[in-house]
Amino acid sequence: MDLSAQTETLQPAIGEAMMAVLQRGDFILGADVAAFEREFAAYCGIAEAVGTDSGLSALELALRAAAIGPGDEVITQANTFIATVGAILAVGARPVLVDCDEMGVIVPQAVAAAITARTKAIMPVHLFGRICDIEAINALAKKAGVLVIEDACQAHGAVWHDRRAGSFGISAAFSFYPAKNLGAYGDAGMLVTQSPEVAARVRSLRNYGQRAKYDHVDLPFNRRLDTLQAAALRVKLPHLDEWNARRQFLADAYREHLADLPVGLPQPAEAGRHVYHLFVITADDRDALRKDLTDQQIETGIHYPVPVHRQPILESLGYGAGTFPQAEQLAARSLSLPMYPELPLEHLERVVSAIRRHYQA
Repeated sequence: MDLSAQTETLQPAIGEAMMAVLQRGDFILGADVAAFEREFAAYCGIAEAVGTDSGLSALELALRAAAIGPGDEVITQANTFIATVGAILAVGARPVLVDCDEMGVIVPQAVAAAITARTKAIMPVHLFGRICDIEAINALAKKAGVLVIEDACQAHGAVWHDRRAGSFGISAAFSFYPAKNLGAYGDAGMLVTQSPEVAARVRSLRNYGQRAKYDHVDLPFNRRLDTLQAAALRVKLPHLDEWNARRQFLADAYREHLADLPVGLPQPAEAGRHVYHLFVITADDRDALRKDLTDQQIETGIHYPVPVHRQPILESLGYGAGTFPQAEQLAARSLSLPMYPELPLEHLERVVSAIRRHYQA
């Protein structure tokens, strides 16, 4: 993706917003942090938002605020970024992994089979920008008496039944990594919650465990959202729905032009459920296709080449090769094509033509 294209369209507003922070000098938990928290909470339809330094921190602090720790289990999916599992490990809980479906999102039936007396939370991932089968997950959680904490780090602005991603669980985490649908100019994140108690605990945890300055009542972490990043994100937030609509248009164009080729395509989603943080296809000859595109100077990505249960750091969980066949199949066959709101149609057509030549040669 081309990050500079978006920055150019937002000038001079981005520069002015960041210069205002420099002139005020309120670099730590400054005015723009509080303002962006209010604005993002309102955007998500949520009561509270707490800025953090990353999506990983937001996930971890959500677990800590829920008093989840050693001896507890948290269910999540094998097809996700390492941060999802890393947050669970950071609080001393055990990640219990389950398989995903062909679209890469968590399978409710697998979650149901994984619930035990030690389960304290389910952490579904709205992977690639698609809201998972959240109604089924919430129903399972309610029946089992456990919490739902959404990993919405790739789903900014996705909507299902008139509700935004992040509004379905006790809390949710977002990442504002630069390449996300709403991206900062460095690391940044946000926790959203309907619970004033969760929000208050996370505000304390992120800022050295302080209730007030030098009054430390909780674990002393430094996980604060930077004021400069908040200032930039405030400029970007009003454009998010427009950018997501453009991503959906580009996804439809990809589907239309690739429909007759031997590649798997993400299914169109109803009413904004998918905001296409990534446009991921599958191909039996993924590596050969990727090399062919690279040779034509077309950049692609693989999300993710090694499922989390096969990562060396997680060998102790005891999940061997073949445990999660769908996640492993996606790791071997998936390919992320260029996708960002400013992607010119002629560039998309160039990508499509290159894929077509690959299969018609």
